[in-house]
Amino acid sequence: MSDKELLEFDNLYKGKKVMDLTMKQLYQIIENSYDGMYITDGDANTLFLNKSYEKITGMKRNDMIGKNMRYLVENKYLSQSGTLLVLESKKNVTIEQKFKTGKTVLVSSSPVFNDNGEITLVVTNVRNVTELYELKEQVKKNMELTEKYYSQLEGIRQQLLKFSDIIAKDEKMLNTLEMAKKVAKVDTTVLLLGETGVGKEKIAKYIHKNSMRNNKSFIKIDCGSIPRNLIESELFGYEKGAFTGANKEGKIGLFELADGGSIFLDEIGELPLDMQVKLLRVLQEGEIKRVGGTEVIRIDVRVIAATNRNLKDMVEKKTFREDLYYRLNVVPIKILPLRERKDDIEPLIEHFLCVFNKKYNFNKIITPAAIDSLKKYKWPGNVRELKNIIERVIIMSSGNKILRSDLPIKEVWDSDASNSNMWKDNLTLKEAVENLEESIIESSLEKHGNVRDAAKELGINASTLVRKRKKYKNKPVLQK
Repeated sequence: MSDKELLEFDNLYKGKKVMDLTMKQLYQIIENSYDGMYITDGDANTLFLNKSYEKITGMKRNDMIGKNMRYLVENKYLSQSGTLLVLESKKNVTIEQKFKTGKTVLVSSSPVFNDNGEITLVVTNVRNVTELYELKEQVKKNMELTEKYYSQLEGIRQQLLKFSDIIAKDEKMLNTLEMAKKVAKVDTTVLLLGETGVGKEKIAKYIHKNSMRNNKSFIKIDCGSIPRNLIESELFGYEKGAFTGANKEGKIGLFELADGGSIFLDEIGELPLDMQVKLLRVLQEGEIKRVGGTEVIRIDVRVIAATNRNLKDMVEKKTFREDLYYRLNVVPIKILPLRERKDDIEPLIEHFLCVFNKKYNFNKIITPAAIDSLKKYKWPGNVRELKNIIERVIIMSSGNKILRSDLPIKEVWDSDASNSNMWKDNLTLKEAVENLEESIIESSLEKHGNVRDAAKELGINASTLVRKRKKYKNKPVLQK
């Protein structure tokens, strides 16, 4: 301590008992300090360390006392030395220090000079930051969990925005829904089969909504739309730095995101063979590994798969794994095309009419003749195609009534003509005349939208037109 420091110390504690402290008392003060203390001489030889230092670092006095700091660093007792940096710079130094015990601490080393400006002692204070680092890691994990839960909530929100109740009146479709509701109650894999646009995603959501997992995530994955080089990282996630262009913090995969809920693998037949192996492991073991990671992550996910392809044929052609096929095909549900459940067509028309009237602020209705034409169409694109056509005619039709003439000629009129009974073989003259009369009456009604004007155009009275139409179709007639 310099003369100046001694004078300041004397003035500060003048008349106080501190000056009467014995060496034993000073030792006890240092020994019982909450912070660790480590003292070396001017050559970096260890003179003293207190019990807090032992507790914080995990090191023992017997391993340290008398040893030079250079020796301790070279032999990996600690990562670096504040004492050596002080002796080099002759200034206070604060560094992070790691010990062979696995502990990490923050040390502040300060030089003690004699009257000639030479360092005689280096006093190091040690603070335990291991708990701080553990807390930091816990905060990081909590943030990851928060991100996961937020993503789950966002995924659920997005799915709910797209969700609409299933429209079903046809007995065959009602039987399909009954089967789906039964299988929803048991936690097994389901394979949905059907053409494009039949509503496989709607049935998948219906199963999830009626299952014990209905308060958890429903995540859809379109296996055919994800690039082959990204599909594994999308499904299973990746660790930070797993590949060029990856998020520096890594990413949670969709399977991990769906943990506790249901995952819908649409177009499962498009999944590459190498990914089929990894999917099989998920189904059998209930575990995944992120790309670039080694940790096995346990997940609890109900898998609902769907395809418009013949997986059995693909198995025979070696383009789909047989073991995965049988693992997915536990409960197959076939969703019939729209042409095989014609009783659903009119309710679907009414539903989409309501949806798009609301969307575009219209109040349009569709005539019975237009509905009849739509019912005769084969619908190769199924419900999705019907939805698109209804949206198109609502936008493009000029009046408040959607007429048969407003329907897309290529898609519907051609089909209507090919399915018409008007000119079928083996018809009697009377039957052919009745078919022609029915067609002319419907066309006139559709054109004018009311009985009076249609009857006037046809040269008959209104009561005759009503009687003839009722003969052909048991439907109410549009009135103006």
